[in-house]
Amino acid sequence: MAKYSCIIVDDEPQAVELLADQINTLHKGLEVRASFTSWTKAIEGLSTIECDIVFMDISIQGKNGMDILKIVPGLEAEVIFITAHSNYALNAIKFSPCGYLLKPIDEVELSLTVDKALARVDIKRLAKQAAESTLAQKVGIFNNKGIDYVDVQDIIYFESIKQYTKVITAKAEFTSSYHLGKFAHITDKQPFYKVHRSYVVNLRHVLRYETSGIVIMSNKKEIPVSRSQRNDFLKVFDGGH
Repeated sequence: MAKYSCIIVDDEPQAVELLADQINTLHKGLEVRASFTSWTKAIEGLSTIECDIVFMDISIQGKNGMDILKIVPGLEAEVIFITAHSNYALNAIKFSPCGYLLKPIDEVELSLTVDKALARVDIKRLAKQAAESTLAQKVGIFNNKGIDYVDVQDIIYFESIKQYTKVITAKAEFTSSYHLGKFAHITDKQPFYKVHRSYVVNLRHVLRYETSGIVIMSNKKEIPVSRSQRNDFLKVFDGGH
């Protein structure tokens, strides 16, 4: 069984087939989970299918494949750009890709780039395992430069900012490439509550609830509680009655 998975996005079916064959030959543990040859289908697929690596053609049906990465929320996969044009490299760097492969793809370059991507994937998996452990007292906050480990009890709240998440403590603020839903899952066994589509709060740091639907945290931050969550949120503090 494959240990890793990938998705190929390229508007040339022959290029997709060739790359898939190269991957199957060079990396037996890397499964090609899906491929897309249209811009719109790629957005839909990357939004619903989880994978470890995305091979992204930069020019897709006359559009810029890099825009897909801006549109797809919370994409956690490592990105390897593929293109026939070297002049896109500078713009691609801002996405912190694992590599930039020029067509026709050299197998040695492909192998080295995939190895680099899988090393990053392994780091993410280790961080996730540590964070999701019910015994863990720290949460690993992954970003492009590494992983910050923060004591769970020090986290005041998580805030969703587009495809990123801000992690707020009394002394520091971190920005993670994980989306808010990922942190809600990681802290599922901890006293955290999703009060709003953009906020997950640490119940230990709640100071006051205003009848207007605002919760005040220990750092004086005022956070909205959505109407659909207010009754259930209040029940947390009165034993469910």
